[in-house]
Amino acid sequence: MKVLVSVFNNLSTDQRVEKVCKTLMDHGYQVELVGNNWNGLPFLKRDYPTKRLSLKSTSLKTAYLEFNVKLYKYLLKSADKKTILLANDLDILVPNFLVSKKLNIPLVFDSHEIFTEMPAIQGRFTQKIWRLLERKYLPKIKYMMTESESYSEWFQEKYQIKPIVVRNIPKRIIDDIVFPENRPKVILYQGVINQSRGLPQAIEAMKYLENVVFKIIGDGPKRKEFEGLVLSKNLEKKVQFLGQMLPEDMRKVTKTADVGLSLEENGGVSYLYSLPNKVSDYIQAKVPLVMINFPEMMRIKNEFNVGEIVENHEPKNIAEKIETVLKNGRKYYKLDLENAGKKLCWEEEELKIKELFEKVVKENS
Repeated sequence: MKVLVSVFNNLSTDQRVEKVCKTLMDHGYQVELVGNNWNGLPFLKRDYPTKRLSLKSTSLKTAYLEFNVKLYKYLLKSADKKTILLANDLDILVPNFLVSKKLNIPLVFDSHEIFTEMPAIQGRFTQKIWRLLERKYLPKIKYMMTESESYSEWFQEKYQIKPIVVRNIPKRIIDDIVFPENRPKVILYQGVINQSRGLPQAIEAMKYLENVVFKIIGDGPKRKEFEGLVLSKNLEKKVQFLGQMLPEDMRKVTKTADVGLSLEENGGVSYLYSLPNKVSDYIQAKVPLVMINFPEMMRIKNEFNVGEIVENHEPKNIAEKIETVLKNGRKYYKLDLENAGKKLCWEEEELKIKELFEKVVKENS
């Protein structure tokens, strides 16, 4: 069977989509990945065919519409009776759904988050449009997966559909990681630099810590604003913006950190119920965490002592928890991090993808 995978991005840094495609390919499916040129065309190397549709739009609103139209035409041209469509997130579900019905071929929907509840669209007119599409199409979805237990429970309560849970977590790192004796100690954030990530509070927490450097890997809409915050607080010697990195380069930096931060704010249920990718990245690199007390992170903390929990975003409180981890040291958390890493790894998650697609093939032969 051929699997036509589509997503609204330029394919270069989407680790979840990359892992899913590789898993499907390893299990004998012919995979093609379709994205676009939004935010440029970085170098891309994959073991399967890729296609990035060219967009002329200069605003995100019109880019969504343009991509959906072009994606519909491309899927219609590329799919046949031996094709499974895999749509990533609500923003490209419609063309996939329409092609699925027109050609009578199966569709799998992967919801990376609760799209209609993202902080970036809270209270905006576009939120009403996305909610309308969600209400119209989600009850008609037969095969679905999502990233957390809490997301799955939300979809089940809202639309009486229970997605399988495939967490976006990295492959298991078996190699013994050497813990560096950092001077100063390295505190790490990796991910999008945007609102509701707890970054301003983490930056201000550096005022209360000595002999540390806070490294921020990633890029995003709020980068300039947060760089300005660093300057206004005279923290430029303690905070470094490393920019966006390829996943393999980022993993090298992750292994050198003393503490990893995941301090998301409650900007809606999409964040509240999330399990950020960085949490599992830190765990696999055996880096202890300071994380917020959201449901999915508490599930991990209640089973494994992988770090410390903060109950609020007060900078001084964050600094105290970081200080606790630094005083304990990475070796203190090592055994729990190793045990968590055995369970929270892609090798466990991809078995669910294999079973789901076997079910799709069997029921649509």
